[in-house]
Amino acid sequence: MDELSANIRYLHEYRNSCVLPITETWLDSGVLPSEVEPDGFVSFRTDRDPEITGKTRGGRVCLLVREDWCRAVKEFYFDVSVKNDFGDIVEVKLEKEKHLDKVQWFCKHIKVEAPSGKYFEFPCHRWIADDEVIIREGTARLPQDDPEWLKKQRREELESRRKIFRWSEGIPDCPMFLEGEVPPEVHFDADKSADFIGNSIKAIGDKPISYPEPLKDLADFEKILEEFQKKMKDFEIENNLEAVMQDWREDEMFGYQFLNGCNPVMIRKCEELPDNFPVTHEMVKGFLKTGVTLQEELKAGNIYIADYKILDGVPTSSSQRYLAAPICLLYQNRLDKTVPIAIQLSQNPGEKSPIFLPSDNEYDWMLAKMWVKSADFIIHQLVMHLLKTHLISEVFEMAMYRQLSAVHPVYKLLKPHVRFTIPINASARERLISKGGIFSKFSSIDVDGMEKVMQRAMKTLTYESLCFPEAITDRRMEDVPKYYYRDDGMKIWETINCFVSAVVKIYYDSNEAVQNDTEIQEFVKDVSFGMNNSAKFQKPLKTREDLSEYLTVAIFTASAQHSAVNFGQFDWYACIPNGPSTMRKPPPEQKGQVDMKYIMESLPDRGCSSLVLGTVWNLTRFHKEELYLGMYPEMCFTEQPVKEAIENFQMHLHEVTEDIKSRNEGLKTKYFYLSPDKIPNSVAI
Repeated sequence: MDELSANIRYLHEYRNSCVLPITETWLDSGVLPSEVEPDGFVSFRTDRDPEITGKTRGGRVCLLVREDWCRAVKEFYFDVSVKNDFGDIVEVKLEKEKHLDKVQWFCKHIKVEAPSGKYFEFPCHRWIADDEVIIREGTARLPQDDPEWLKKQRREELESRRKIFRWSEGIPDCPMFLEGEVPPEVHFDADKSADFIGNSIKAIGDKPISYPEPLKDLADFEKILEEFQKKMKDFEIENNLEAVMQDWREDEMFGYQFLNGCNPVMIRKCEELPDNFPVTHEMVKGFLKTGVTLQEELKAGNIYIADYKILDGVPTSSSQRYLAAPICLLYQNRLDKTVPIAIQLSQNPGEKSPIFLPSDNEYDWMLAKMWVKSADFIIHQLVMHLLKTHLISEVFEMAMYRQLSAVHPVYKLLKPHVRFTIPINASARERLISKGGIFSKFSSIDVDGMEKVMQRAMKTLTYESLCFPEAITDRRMEDVPKYYYRDDGMKIWETINCFVSAVVKIYYDSNEAVQNDTEIQEFVKDVSFGMNNSAKFQKPLKTREDLSEYLTVAIFTASAQHSAVNFGQFDWYACIPNGPSTMRKPPPEQKGQVDMKYIMESLPDRGCSSLVLGTVWNLTRFHKEELYLGMYPEMCFTEQPVKEAIENFQMHLHEVTEDIKSRNEGLKTKYFYLSPDKIPNSVAI
């Protein structure tokens, strides 16, 4: 064994072998598996049995199987036949032999055909790490519909799960998450793990781009992108990034991004100017329609605002990094284009906080817009992306595993929409938002600043704010032209809600059935607990409509909303001046003091820019085996009515996809982030 272990360690033909067969082992039951298993391999043995053969020496076979090959590459199908008719089969039990304790087995499903010809399906779709596991027949059932002995079994199942899926509190007053190691049941599969790690190393873990410092001109950022493109080799700059690179200086492109960029939820209609933003008609009259006043345009609903007050007073990561809390006023002009007309770079008006205007000199106005986009970058990453999709989806997932039995219809409904969320968030906490992590390296704030921003955001985060129609109405953005995020988002919301409502009605024949479902009521309570006991998430579910909306929130957040704020990042941030991750000079306190040299000294340096490019590229890669909205290859439901509801869901999603493709044909800058064929089922990157 010493010789074999050495060969595996030093010779790639041994180390990369999937199976190493050994004959004439002379092994018997007195030799433990650990004595014959090299690192990374598990053994499968047929030892000599003296009671059968009468011999104590010689013969027999041992197969050493590489663990990662055994886990992820091969599929095996087994047929087990019995002649007895056991009637309706309620559950099956899988047992794993003791000598296989190191092998995790992924069980897809079990199908049983009784002698009578009746079929029973037992969906599993998870790794079997324990010695035994009980799998219920696939028909989804509410807890109140089970006999007492199965209710007891459900309680034991959930008690066991709650020991594995334990809440952990990280940032005070922010969503909680999984404590400890990621369980095998929810870990990345081998393909996803290899894909994710490979992309991370390729984009971020390699040597920094070798373009020489210092950066002297805005064109140097294009050279950094060109070098990155050469390094990655397997991607091309697509339509939207081309448009950004050409037009990012233009006010129309700046305004467009508030509606259809990767942070399309910051803008809101402004009917009255804040007291700390003293914009006058005289300042902006040259940018309004002829003959109308600012006050009239406010009343007409043509003025919008993006206020970054949440960043006011947030500490920066060092004395060489700067952060502002700007206010930006935007206007819907006669061409129905949304353009900026006034920017203040702090929350405190005065001589040292001038209001910048499009009529100011080129560099003043350019830098003011960069400061707004830098603030927007921080809010987008920490609040709209991390908090409002990643962390919230993990709360729903944790509550699902802790409170819903595997046979509960809501468990079966939600499971595809929480796939890989816990492990991707664990990875983010370890590498991206940790102390000294990637975000601290390329942004203006570190862990202390991140905590403060998210704690402030939690004060306004409510259940209602996650309901897409209510969120649009709250910002009074119902009638804004060319707001494709809203248009496509409403179609997706309605399609998901229609599907969820159909599934809910299959299993809940009345509102009382919802109220009497102890598991679903505990699920809602646990979500509220996971949101750090937030009273804003304590929503009692009394009707089937309540439940349908609640589940639509969970699915929409994990799929569509995450897609909207994630997959456009490379398009909008790869052009560094369009969305600076940090600023290296303080915001100007006077007009007329800025030149191109000051702007270049304010923008991120080469190393920071390279890290941003690698990060946003990695975060916007689709998995090669991506499951998009409505794709359910691991069919957890076995009942025909639900399968028909899924088919209708898929048909309606296809119609939405075709509508969006048709609309985009006439657009220079296309909006496809909410096209169903580009929306993954879950937060998995």
